[in-house]
This record gives sequence, structure tokens and C-alpha cells, in this order.
Amino acid sequence: MTTIFHITEKEAWSEAVAAGSYTHDSLDSEGFIHLSKRDQVVATTSRYYAAMDGLVLLEVDPAPIEADLRWEQSTNGELFPHLYAPLPIDAVVAVHQWDEPAQRTFD
Repeated sequence: MTTIFHITEKEAWSEAVAAGSYTHDSLDSEGFIHLSKRDQVVATTSRYYAAMDGLVLLEVDPAPIEADLRWEQSTNGELFPHLYAPLPIDAVVAVHQWDEPAQRTFD
């Protein structure tokens, strides 16, 4: 399985590194952490994070979280990965700067 991605604030990621795992408010409110496939990241950023600064893009290896990962249909019918547990730090294989619009692209 290819890597998946999560957009978050730099500060939240720094706190997660110190704590040993990453959680998001959505884990409490919706029961899962939202993730995206590579081809969904730019649209997700535009839709939900366009006005935000101080972002990073976490590149996640799905293998260590496979037991808690589900692919579910969103309101537009597209399948998105949802993580039903905290994200272990060691599942994150890369952290990309995602702060400015010019950085928010895959080449």
C-alpha cells in the first residue's frame, strides 16, 4: 500500500513528537483522524486549510496502522482513509513543509 497523508499545524506535530503519538480533535468528535491519498491532498488543503498558516504535511506509512485504518466514502463519494486510533510517531515517514501556497503541491 502506498503512503497516505495528514495535514496538521507545526505546533501540533511538535507536541505529538514529544508525546510519542499524534491525535486530532476529530478523533474525539468523529471517532477518527482524517487522512488523504496523495491525489487528494491538494484539494483537501484548498477546501479546509486554505486560510491557515503554519502547516506541515505528514507522510504516513499505512502498514503500522493497518488494523485501525478504514477506507470510507465521503460526502462526494470519494474514498478517504480514516484512522480510528492515535497516529504513532514511527508511522510518519516524512514531514513536508506545507505552510505557503507555493509549497502545497506535489511535483
